[in-house]
Amino acid sequence: MQNALSMVAELMALSARTAPKSLGQDYVEIKIVSGEDLHRLADAMEQYGRRTGKVNFDRDAAGVRQAAAVLLLSLKENKPLGLNCGACGCDRCDQLSGREGPEFVGPLCAWRVIDLGIALGSAVKTASMLNADNRVMYRAGVVARQMGLIGGAIAIGVPIAGYSKNIFFDRPVKS
Repeated sequence: MQNALSMVAELMALSARTAPKSLGQDYVEIKIVSGEDLHRLADAMEQYGRRTGKVNFDRDAAGVRQAAAVLLLSLKENKPLGLNCGACGCDRCDQLSGREGPEFVGPLCAWRVIDLGIALGSAVKTASMLNADNRVMYRAGVVARQMGLIGGAIAIGVPIAGYSKNIFFDRPVKS
């Protein structure tokens, strides 16, 4: 099963890479985490949740720990598209300067974030077509970025698994 899920992760990465992007410019970074790095990520997610008091980092860490792999996607750099559209909150693209926030850099060019979302959607579509359980996890992206597993201004993680019951959705909810 591990070999099949490793192939699914690679095909998800391919889908993210070939997804359409604004002006044909690719600012999406892609990395697959497995093995010992997967367990280090899960441990760090639990620690982050305890340290910050933010809920469900432990719950999502349990899913990551049981996953075969995690696909990480990030926006490599905060480079505006150049439309001067104001979607980021600035009047002109040359006014956009991101600052490090508590978990990510912001503000970001809305079009680059859309590119990241399209890549993410393409990746999870591929996992779904191949019947691999998956879930988009903001929390995995936060901690993977802090650990240096992936760089960039904003990151997201998608763990994948193949069990008889989807471990990423059949889980308790904390408030």
